[in-house]
Amino acid sequence: MKTVIKVSHVSQSYGSYQVLNDISFEVYKGEILGLLGMNGAGKTTTLECLEGFLKYEGNISIDGQIAIQSQNESLPAYMKVSEAITLFSKWKKASLEPQLLKALDLLSIMNKQYQQLSTGQKRRLHLALALIGQPDILILDEPTAGLDVAGRFALHQIIRQLQKKGVTIVIASHDMNEVESLCQRIGILKQGKMVFLGTLEDFTLYMGKCYRIKVITQEGENLYTTQDVRQTLSQILDSYQKQNLEILDMNVSRGTLEQHFISMAGGIEK
Repeated sequence: MKTVIKVSHVSQSYGSYQVLNDISFEVYKGEILGLLGMNGAGKTTTLECLEGFLKYEGNISIDGQIAIQSQNESLPAYMKVSEAITLFSKWKKASLEPQLLKALDLLSIMNKQYQQLSTGQKRRLHLALALIGQPDILILDEPTAGLDVAGRFALHQIIRQLQKKGVTIVIASHDMNEVESLCQRIGILKQGKMVFLGTLEDFTLYMGKCYRIKVITQEGENLYTTQDVRQTLSQILDSYQKQNLEILDMNVSRGTLEQHFISMAGGIEK
């Protein structure tokens, strides 16, 4: 597999606060890689380093033309959709493929002003602007944030179509369900460190020995994550007995992929 993005021992700080701590990963041509992490884990900072917006320590090499759809993008309120496309086409010295306008459902809103667009329409417009010039690599930061179910489904379909055309895509998200639906591999960031990198199958095997224990008492419910069910159950029973707490119900399960992601990215639940 051809490597199109190579990140080697990258660290980045804002003053004395370290955001990224010696992260390394590769992205292969034609794949969709998902960068997962809770808020503040370093996802957006990683993308901004890839995009060249931030200074960093380490090395990043990119083989191909890169385009970006940021979650913080905005346009002048009174700019029309057609004007934005014309402006970006002149800036990039390229044009937008007519079939993309149709696929992104922009033809009917070409004369609308930016302030008149829904969240989903704005997302599709910014994706269209990023795709002008047929980039080799597409960077998406929380692409479906704020979209309804229909909007998310439509955008997912477009992302899959772009991959079929050979576009390499990196998606930053905190939505495990979205990443599970779209991505071939995932990288999980926690406090600026890459704590997992691999396929979803790798992640399932990696977390397969993790169990979730839910304990319900009159005071509420508590969740525990463990690899040793017998020992943890013994500790729980002993602790609750000492506190004179009656256990009303208890459940042991392997948990879903999203639950395992939360445990890994956000810390062990208690």
